[in-house]
Amino acid sequence: MKKSISTIALLGMALVFGLSSTANAQSGRDYIYIVGSSTVYPFATVVAERFGRGTGFKTPKVESTGSGGGLKLFCDGIGVNFPDIANASRAIKQSEIDNCAAKGIDEIVEVKIGYDGIVIANSKKSALMHLTRKELFLALAKNVPSAKDGELRPNPYKLWSEIDPSLPATRIEVLGPPPTSGTRDAFVELAMDGGCQEIPSIKVLKSSNEALFKATCQTLREDGAFIEAGENDNLIVQKLEANPAALGIFGFSYLDQNMEKIQGASIDGVEPSFDAIADGSYPVSRPLFFYVKKAHVDLIPGLREYINEFTSEKAWGDEGYLSDRGLIPMPATERKSVGAAVRSLSPI
Repeated sequence: MKKSISTIALLGMALVFGLSSTANAQSGRDYIYIVGSSTVYPFATVVAERFGRGTGFKTPKVESTGSGGGLKLFCDGIGVNFPDIANASRAIKQSEIDNCAAKGIDEIVEVKIGYDGIVIANSKKSALMHLTRKELFLALAKNVPSAKDGELRPNPYKLWSEIDPSLPATRIEVLGPPPTSGTRDAFVELAMDGGCQEIPSIKVLKSSNEALFKATCQTLREDGAFIEAGENDNLIVQKLEANPAALGIFGFSYLDQNMEKIQGASIDGVEPSFDAIADGSYPVSRPLFFYVKKAHVDLIPGLREYINEFTSEKAWGDEGYLSDRGLIPMPATERKSVGAAVRSLSPI
């Protein structure tokens, strides 16, 4: 903010931002601050870089904190000390909306930007894997069915071949995101839960003990077979190169950008590809979002313009530059509908 701004304007801005003093208002931020999903991070970064080069505004600051971590920072308050945008590889939860509201953030604009698949990949030095969601559940769940019908036991599987003899006799070792990641949330919901429901002895729990059913289907094992590898998906790619026996879980865009090093396993007979994710045939796919603090629009320089850039056809369209980075565009009719809601800044 320019120091020549009037005292009245400063006081008005301080009121909107919830700042405690004029001094804080005078030290205002002149760039956009973005946090959140590691999956959305590469898309937000390329938009930010183009925005910084092509406008009179500063290049936005983008941090990869994970969807949950980003939304927590986003909901911590209104003002220049708090993020303007939170990227998310899942929809915002009601509990997060409530946390925002408790801090005075009662107008949040949701921007759906496209689709992404969650891939299970390994090094090209190893054989390509062909997996089902049921096999993924049996490999990574904390508890699995025992030989006695209706009972569960701690996951005993150490090798993929113990789940199915057609799978390699290699140790189950899967690198994945932490609990703060939207990718992990989506993987648990789409892959683990989906595979779990294909097992009759567990599915019967849904009607008799829903809490146990949910815990069984959505709890990952903690004995070293699943390894939390942080929010940096590029680091997982590097670890797969160093350890060809391991598998990694991350967004399709990271596979798309590293095809010379890694390969994506087919899931339920469908390979992860741009077209398969776009037409919905790939079973582990999800929408991507970012969330905007409406109170910051027009007060943080360039925020409205950044939103417009991200939702322009040259960015998120069928032939847009984001599709070159692996983003799966929404259909034209959906882009038109979402774009209209975003331009009007309609809160959720």
